[in-house]
Amino acid sequence: MTDSTDPAVAPADAEPGERHASWLELFFDLTAVAGVAQLAHLLHGGPSWPDLGLYVVMFVAFWTGWMLFTVYGNVSGDEARVWTLLAGMFGLAVMAAAVHGVREGTQAGAFALAYVLVRSVAGKAWGRRREYVADLPITQMGFGLTPWIVSMWFDGAARYALWALGLAVDLAVMFSVSSKRLTARVDEEYAQTAARGRGAGRAVRLRAAYTDPAHLGERLGLFVLIVLGEGIAQVVSAASDIPWDRALYGAGAGSFVLLILLWELSLRHGSGGVPLLRENTLPTRLSLPLHSFVAGSVAAMAAALGDCVAHADEAVPERVRWLLCAGLAVFLLVAGVALVCSGRGAGRALLWAGPPVALVVAVGGLAREVRPGPLVWLLVLAAWWPVLLRLRFDRPAAPAAPDHMSS
Repeated sequence: MTDSTDPAVAPADAEPGERHASWLELFFDLTAVAGVAQLAHLLHGGPSWPDLGLYVVMFVAFWTGWMLFTVYGNVSGDEARVWTLLAGMFGLAVMAAAVHGVREGTQAGAFALAYVLVRSVAGKAWGRRREYVADLPITQMGFGLTPWIVSMWFDGAARYALWALGLAVDLAVMFSVSSKRLTARVDEEYAQTAARGRGAGRAVRLRAAYTDPAHLGERLGLFVLIVLGEGIAQVVSAASDIPWDRALYGAGAGSFVLLILLWELSLRHGSGGVPLLRENTLPTRLSLPLHSFVAGSVAAMAAALGDCVAHADEAVPERVRWLLCAGLAVFLLVAGVALVCSGRGAGRALLWAGPPVALVVAVGGLAREVRPGPLVWLLVLAAWWPVLLRLRFDRPAAPAAPDHMSS
């Protein structure tokens, strides 16, 4: 155990028992607040396809950096080094500050360099502990970092394509490499190093580390809460700058109800921020990518809702309409996948997610001259459908009555 007086180690902030996010972890999450806000602002006014693609790449990169340090804090617990987390926090802050410069072509190198440094600091943190996370293979297999390093020598579309390649490699590793395969790979590397004649003293056997599911679920839920908060901030900011009339009341109230339903599905009827996912039904390496899809889609909807409220008296621009509808469609599709993974069956997943996704796609394609108020309320109807079915048909069984009550 590490000496509790070491200033480089985070002190325990909670009483023994159920573990919750520490003050250090909550302070670290302030970079998530800043990063999500910067990324959401990229989508204002309705993005073009290249803008949307760049948003997806940068959001997943930022989320990956946040996630690696979140898992580090989760596994390390009271032994998490303060300066390691603060270094990661600084790197994420640089990434957030560079977001707008990336689109303008002036800060792409800074964004990539900050990402490489964030990944490197996270990797060294595990090396220092002589551990790897058995259910998070990219802590030990950093293949996806190579395209980011190579991108330093490229500009424009080629650079962004290399970023996307690196993230795709990381996602492929997370989906394909199980904890059993990763453990076998680590043991094989140890055996090969020892067999080269370097001796047991030079060959370091890494220990398998495991996440605390309840604490990690809370941290992931907090990130989704931050993204939902960005949606509220966008709506409030837009409403504060325009005259208040009936159109604003309809669009603003609908936006607020839609965000409530997203919160309901993700945090009240989901797990780890993933809508409709039951606890402990997916390994960490699979639930984390689903979380990134949910968070990214909600952040995109936040920007679109802000645009809808800001132009409540006008027809919704096509790109804004499609951004809002696509974001909700991705969210609902993830909910459908979560239903299947939770053992509820493909038929139930189709019933719960199929009709609302079809409605969202129809609205996106057919409602060409719709105003923000009616558009948002149609999407409220789509998001309300799985909530209704969850409350009606998927309630937990009532506890059995005591024997003396049944006599």
